[in-house]
Amino acid sequence: MYTTPWCGYCHRLKSQLDREGISYDVVDIEQVPEAVQIVESANNGNQTVPTLVYTDGTAQTNPSLAQVKDKIASLA
Repeated sequence: MYTTPWCGYCHRLKSQLDREGISYDVVDIEQVPEAVQIVESANNGNQTVPTLVYTDGTAQTNPSLAQVKDKIASLA
């Protein structure tokens, strides 16, 4: 999950994923300069977070918990 420390949407999604036992890695785009390019690439040049990038290379921006669960299920 590409995120920033001040992003409320990021905090909400992290809490939901934690409650569901879904593991994820956190990349703070303010601390990892190369992460900005990944987020911008997934969001038409915008630094919109949370952005999730999956093992198949696809991305979701500010997804709901249901969207994340559906995506994970499709990758299984």
